[in-house]
Amino acid sequence: MKTEVILTSNIVGLGAESDQVKVAPGYARNFLYPQRLAIPLTQANRRHIEALKRKRGEREAHEFNTMTELAKGVQKLICVLKVKTGEDGKMFGSVTAGMIADELKHQFDISLDKKKIHMEHPIKAIGEYEIELHLHADVKSTLKVQVQSLTGVTAPVAASTERLEETKKPKTEKRGHGKRETEKAEAAPEEKEKKSHAVKGEKPAKAKHEAKHEKKAKAE
Repeated sequence: MKTEVILTSNIVGLGAESDQVKVAPGYARNFLYPQRLAIPLTQANRRHIEALKRKRGEREAHEFNTMTELAKGVQKLICVLKVKTGEDGKMFGSVTAGMIADELKHQFDISLDKKKIHMEHPIKAIGEYEIELHLHADVKSTLKVQVQSLTGVTAPVAASTERLEETKKPKTEKRGHGKRETEKAEAAPEEKEKKSHAVKGEKPAKAKHEAKHEKKAKAE
């Protein structure tokens, strides 16, 4: 058998101020009444209904204004979540609404019930996402969520730097080797000329000029 009560506070899943609901007697006796969340439905307590309705209207107006301001603010934010990934970039696990709610609290000091964060499926890949927020019955917004990798980002950069240093070294040695080859190539014609004169029994051009000059001096 259920007991009828009048709610004096908003209780998610049950009702709001001034609502008349039926609950289990033990629930009313052990929880609702001690916490002053409800009062028994009696003729005397019916007089409080109008006052409870005014209280409800004030609370709902305050929540609407607060959520409207929050909706404008969160649209400008980027909530960053860093996750572990494998070398191929695949995530270990997934990002849930609860994780996003925790990061909102940690990064921006915004307390938001994870039930207000609407996701069809958990996020399972790194990237940027737009998540829908149902902040109030009449207020919706979106939040940008950026999922970044904790691993596999700096390692490739270091490896590429190392490879770059390795590729520079052979090029330097090659340039030195090429210089020696050029010097040899420049010296080759002179050596070739000397060898050619030696084979034919001829004197180099300079020696011929000196011999001719000496012969002319003797004749004079």
